[in-house]
Amino acid sequence: MTTISSRTGGQILVDQLIVHGVQQLFCVPGESFLAVLDALHDASIAVSVCRQEGGAAMMAEAQGKLTGRPGICFVTRGPGATNATAGVHIAHQDSTPLLLFVGQVARGALGREAFQELDYSAVFGTMAKWVVQVDDAKRLPELVSRAFHVATSGRPGPVVIALSEDMLTEAASVADALPYAVTETHPGAAQLAELQDRLAKAQRPVVILGGSRWSEAAVQQFTAFAEAFSLPVYCSFRRQMLFSAKHTSYAGDLGLGANPRLLARIRQSDLVLLVGGRLSEVPSQGYELLGIPTPQQALVHVHADADELGKLYRAAQSIHATPQAFAQAVSTLHPTAPVAWTAETLAAREDYLRWSDPAPIRIPGPLQMGEVMQHLREVLPADTIFCNGAGNFATWVHRFWPFTTYASQLAPTSGSMGYGLPAGVGAKRLWPQREVVVFAGDGDFMMHGQEFATAVQYGLPIIVVLLDNAMFGTIRMHQERHYPGRVSATQLKNPDFCGYAQVFGGHGERVTTTAEFAPALARARASGKPAILHCLLDAQAITPTSTLDGIRKAALAAA
Repeated sequence: MTTISSRTGGQILVDQLIVHGVQQLFCVPGESFLAVLDALHDASIAVSVCRQEGGAAMMAEAQGKLTGRPGICFVTRGPGATNATAGVHIAHQDSTPLLLFVGQVARGALGREAFQELDYSAVFGTMAKWVVQVDDAKRLPELVSRAFHVATSGRPGPVVIALSEDMLTEAASVADALPYAVTETHPGAAQLAELQDRLAKAQRPVVILGGSRWSEAAVQQFTAFAEAFSLPVYCSFRRQMLFSAKHTSYAGDLGLGANPRLLARIRQSDLVLLVGGRLSEVPSQGYELLGIPTPQQALVHVHADADELGKLYRAAQSIHATPQAFAQAVSTLHPTAPVAWTAETLAAREDYLRWSDPAPIRIPGPLQMGEVMQHLREVLPADTIFCNGAGNFATWVHRFWPFTTYASQLAPTSGSMGYGLPAGVGAKRLWPQREVVVFAGDGDFMMHGQEFATAVQYGLPIIVVLLDNAMFGTIRMHQERHYPGRVSATQLKNPDFCGYAQVFGGHGERVTTTAEFAPALARARASGKPAILHCLLDAQAITPTSTLDGIRKAALAAA
């Protein structure tokens, strides 16, 4: 009989993380989980100490997004947990596996509103797949194993595990759990035959890719299927890494300010194959792209979570399968006769190429972002990881950077500001050999700008392209549309972000003209340090194709 030695709850927990393959985690330390920090002292897990819990959770979420394995984050009770909610909400809306471990008061103080006590089920219940509190050290292997399974199964998402402080110092004798394994749900032969029959009868089919639970192999396998059937492929909002922009079947993305010709083609299609995504508010253009509950087009919906099938859209064919299993299955299919839509696919491709060409774009001011994007396309590696938070500035990346590699895009479909910098830190911590570029707005950057110190602390040479127009630009744009000329609560007075980078120990450059950008970027890349390129934009350049004055004039004319 094997003898099981006694361990503290903190040691048992860290041992479970190792069993489940965790190699990195992010935290802001707290006295509520000191026993875990002590156990990590001698563990093989790399710990990244962050400056704010929201940033820590976003770093962990970014790693979950890139790998499909749960990102791991530890925060303290009360304020630490509430700070982390932004990252949990991102993981929820983006379908990203994430484990958030939070401290809790000692068991004897529960229910008394003790110092920093929270009811975590009430706080996180609407944004986490599961919330559990561990009060018995012997149950740690069981509950941590379940947390990994819940976070990665079906539609992935966040799990919150609360840790009673005195439980972590309690000694117990218990065996480790087995490593978690993800279950793939495969399409049946009859479903594949029905799909092939639907394709054979279609005249104008389209494909929309989204969601999570993809892999590099799955992207390649689905590409083979799309190529065999000459299908036009669109990516959902901020899921452009699911299909190469260089492929002749790629026709654009369903994001904010989507190409009108793209939307028209989807509306005129007679078959929509939706794989992995939910087609929620943004990609569905305010739920107007397809009819709810019954789309005008025949819809084939493929999703890893059975509860998502029929939730909004009554599909002509529902297939309960993970993207990886589905891509593997359809990669073996081939058309039985010449397809009827090749010309449509080529035309959709031409629409995309014209839409995504930065060369013709001209905006007010001496810094031309179209030329900046063209330069980035010329000098950066194709597998550069682009990260961004929320704001109009992100359009420059989404529209004009050609994503060609899986695991090269980190952007919140939840629209959370401040995500880009922490995501970039998480990406560079995971894959230091990959180039990481963060696009940020001035308001967006300051949400988690303190995590630049984390990049410096760990020697992570990310590059932040910070677009400064001295305002919350997206809100100002909407303000001019709905209340033209009545500017309220959207103006900002910003610091010198070049100096900001330097005082943190990084590299800083100030860019005011197009000619200054290329040499500044080259110096930043050569510095070997985290870098900020402080790019000053004309306030009128609110989008690639519109100005504040133009938006105001149109709103006044329509009033």
